[in-house]
Amino acid sequence: MTIRYDQDVDALTITLKHDTPVDESDETRPGVVLDYDDAGDLVSI
Repeated sequence: MTIRYDQDVDALTITLKHDTPVDESDETRPGVVLDYDDAGDLVSI
């Protein structure tokens, strides 16, 4: 797991699975994006 903050765009990214391509993204509420792999598993927030 990696946590990264980008001060330029005020965004926090939590990567749960490294080297896993994102197949689908879903904005669950304004400003919160969940990324999923092709199996439907959460990759990053």
